[in-house]
Amino acid sequence: MFLEVITPDQTLFEGDVVSVKFPGTKGKFETLNNHAAIISSLEKGTLSVKTADGVKDFEINGGIVEVLNNKIIVLA
Repeated sequence: MFLEVITPDQTLFEGDVVSVKFPGTKGKFETLNNHAAIISSLEKGTLSVKTADGVKDFEINGGIVEVLNNKIIVLA
């Protein structure tokens, strides 16, 4: 899957990932390869990104995520 994490100031992350864990407003959730299409709101918390090199965590203050055709876009 390909992930982009974008803030108003910069792009925090851009690259291939194995999975991503999100702090959704209705609870935490995770996306894996071939996940169903989804748009969800995010709350303040930790965005945990698993890559081939390991896990990277990003603190966000909320936002929106779109998952479509193995591409994930996070506006935080």
